Order: sequence, then C-alpha cells, then structure tokens
Amino acid sequence: MEELDEQPAEAVIPGLGRCGTHIGFDWGPREFLLYETRYPPSDKAHLETSGQLSFLRNDEDLFSPVLRKLFNESHGIFVGLQKSEEEATSRTRKADLVRVSKNYRSVLQACMQEMHKVASSTRDKFQSEKYSEQLSILSAMELCWNLCEILFIEAATAGSLLVLLLDWIRFHSSEIDNIAEEVLQSESPLQHERFWDLITAYVLQARMDEARQLLAKEAAVTTSTRSMCRVLDDLLKKMPTFGSQTLTEFELKWQHWREECERHLQCGTFSSSPQMETICKVLLGAEDTLLEKKDLMGTWYHFLVSQLLYTHPTVTLAEIHSYAQSCLDIFSPGDSSSEPLDNVLLAAFELDIHQVIKEFSIVTNNWWFVAHLTDLLDHCQLFQSHNLYFGSNMREHLLLEYASGLFSHHSLWQLGVDYFDHCPELGRVYLELHMERIPLSTEKKALKALRICEQRQMTEQGACNLIFSALM
Repeated sequence: MEELDEQPAEAVIPGLGRCGTHIGFDWGPREFLLYETRYPPSDKAHLETSGQLSFLRNDEDLFSPVLRKLFNESHGIFVGLQKSEEEATSRTRKADLVRVSKNYRSVLQACMQEMHKVASSTRDKFQSEKYSEQLSILSAMELCWNLCEILFIEAATAGSLLVLLLDWIRFHSSEIDNIAEEVLQSESPLQHERFWDLITAYVLQARMDEARQLLAKEAAVTTSTRSMCRVLDDLLKKMPTFGSQTLTEFELKWQHWREECERHLQCGTFSSSPQMETICKVLLGAEDTLLEKKDLMGTWYHFLVSQLLYTHPTVTLAEIHSYAQSCLDIFSPGDSSSEPLDNVLLAAFELDIHQVIKEFSIVTNNWWFVAHLTDLLDHCQLFQSHNLYFGSNMREHLLLEYASGLFSHHSLWQLGVDYFDHCPELGRVYLELHMERIPLSTEKKALKALRICEQRQMTEQGACNLIFSALM
C-alpha cells in the first residue's frame, strides 16, 4: 500500500471515550456517527455510557452561510463555461478563459469581504476564530488561483509576466497599507520613524508615483536633501516599464537606466542620506539590501517578485521556478519545513499543475477550489493526458467528489446535479446513486427530484421508483 505523504490529523472529541468505555461507529457517504458502547471489559461492567452521539463531517463548509454563496454563484460560472465550450473559436478562447477565471476570483473576493465583516462583528470567540480560519483559507484560494491564472491561463510571456506578478503582489500584500496608515495619519508624517520605510515599500512594489509624492514632501521642507531628492525622483520617474515596445527596446532602456543608478551609487550621490542610498541599492536589486528590508515584504514570493523587478524584469515562465526556490531558501534560512501554502506556490512556479492540485487538497477541507480550477485548466487542455488508475480523469474525479459533497446538503444538492451532468464517464452513475439517497422530506422536494429524473430519462431507475413511492 502506498504510504501517506502526511500523517492524518488527530481529532479530539470532548466527552467521548471517557472512563475507558469503547466507542462504536457507523458511517454514511459524508459523515461518521460515533457513540459510547455498552460493551466495556468484564471488570468494568459498572461503567455507564454518556449517551452522547457525535457526528463528524468532512464538508462542514457547506453549512457556512457565506460559503454557500460561493457555491451558488460559482455554479453559474461553471455551467456557463461548459456551454461556451462548443461556441468558442480558437481566436477568442484564451481571452474567454481569462475572463472566466477573473469571474471566479470576483466571487471569491466578495466572499472574503463578507467573511471579514462576519468575523469582525461576531462576539462569540469560538465563532470568530472559525470565521477567521475560513477567511485565511479563502485568501489562500484567491492568492493561488490568481497565480495559476497568470502562469497557466494567461501563460504570460517575458516582460508581461513580471507586470502581472507585480499586480499579484500589490493585491495580496497588506503590509504596505498598514505602514501607510500608520505614517500618513500621524501628526507629522515626515518625522515618523517609518516614513522612509513607506517610500522603500512603495519602490519594492514599483509604485513609483506614491514614492515620488512622499519624496516631494521631503524635498519641500528639507533643504539639505533637496538636490538628492530630485536625483532620486528622476531615477524613479525614468524607470522603464514594459508596454507596447519590443522586448529588445525595453531591455536596452532598462540597461541604460540601471547604469545610471549604478553611476550615482558609485559617485556617492546619496552618501549623506543612508535612506536614499538604500533605495538606490534596491533599484539595483542588491540582495543584501533587499534582505535587510524583508519585513517590508513579509513573504518570500514578494521578495521573489521585487528581486526580479530590479535584476531580471524579462524573466520567462521557463526560468522563474529556479528563482522561486532560491528566494524561499534565502528568505527563510535554516527553516527546512515549508508551509503547505508555500508548497502550492512552488509547484505553480514549477508549472506542475498536478502538484498544485495535490498540495492545495492539504490546505483546504473542501473540494471547491481544486474542482473548479482543474475544470478551468482542463479547458486550457492542460490535463488531456492525465488519467487516473481507477478509470476517470482528474477533472472528473474532483468534480464527482465536489458534487457528492453538495448532495449532503438539504438545498445545495440541486447544484450537484449539474456537476454530475458534465462528468461524461461516471456522472450519470453517481447521480443515480445519490438520487436514491435524497431524504424526501416534503412533497415539493420529491417533485423536484422527480423532474430531475424525468429530464434525464431516468424513469426506469431505482431512484425514480423511490420518488414515486414517496409521492403515493
């Protein structure tokens, strides 16, 4: 038997198994039932059981009101993508897939905002921690999805790749906003101890306009540094950005600009201002200087993008994986155990989408992310040759698991029907089995189930017979 990559987590259930009693169990498709038994060892026959019944679910997210909105809204995007497959032309296909990806991320972002509000407003400590944990998982989903969009769907080319990665970092980095709020809302921003940290942080994200605005304030009130501020402002203003020009033209401009930065550093233009000299070193991509400012970046992948920005702005997809591993090692020296999220991002930078899916399955306890991302990437023809040993491809396997989870919820089960419909290998078999197990608690629900069976010509199956019996 193949060994597990990770040891399974141990779940402690309060009040269960006390005083040495045995534990009985039963299980259904998506949950376990645990209870204390009346079968103790003979010398402990006097022990009483608590009568406690404990249900363990692996799809708890289905019962979160905020996440139910995610499931409902993403269902429409999923169905629309399947229908558009037949209508799309090769000329517009890439743009269509990027648009679909952004739609998924918009839904994620809306759920993140709502989850943040719920976590901030609740007074119950346990619930607040639970919402905060769900928020961190949603944030990880959006972070990873955005990166996969850049690397696999956009498949960005040299020059454009770093532009997109800069947008990725800016969106997912909150440290700079915290510093800006602290500095700009103080009584005297120019005298604040983190004033230069803020300028440096802006430069690390190539937010030159904001950095120049702060430099202008410094130059306006400090005559001794005014000339240096103007030189540094000129360097920030002149920094080339990749756009409509050819790659060769951009590289030539960038090399001339870099030589100018190096000349000012060698001539000691900023020698009387350690802060401006540090910024000039950042513009040259000096690794030691970047590491000194690692607290302004917060993560190794921010460090990666900032370093590439000032050392190799025309990095390609084929090259970036070697830089990613190196930056992780440099940013966290001596830390041999990487976090699950780091493993996901590294796998993405290595362009190993199968490993991305595997690693993210460890991060989250539901199938939403891996099912929808895999389906989208399958439309990009990235999974065509990857079949699983049990007769289904990866896309279908993950969609089947996700849809099966939806069927365990009293209202979301109807969404699961459409996911099964778009699984050509085993979808109908799964649908028939799950329709047989639906609790027909009301006549309205039974009629819905019957209509689903009739629309799919399942009138001879056992599920339909059970529904007819419930309606009699």
